[in-house]
Amino acid sequence: MMRITKRSVKKRLRKHGFRARMKSHSGRDILSRRRKKGRHRLCVEVTIKGEKKQ
Repeated sequence: MMRITKRSVKKRLRKHGFRARMKSHSGRDILSRRRKKGRHRLCVEVTIKGEKKQ
């Protein structure tokens, strides 16, 4: 089967990225819960073939 839509990295980051989380009170709560739980990744990040884009 063919893929219908191409995923947009920009949209993903704007909705689920660190800056988007920091904008709202509830987003900051999410980050604090993830820190408390010990998550390595607090939010989504841009990756290319498993490497972090700089």
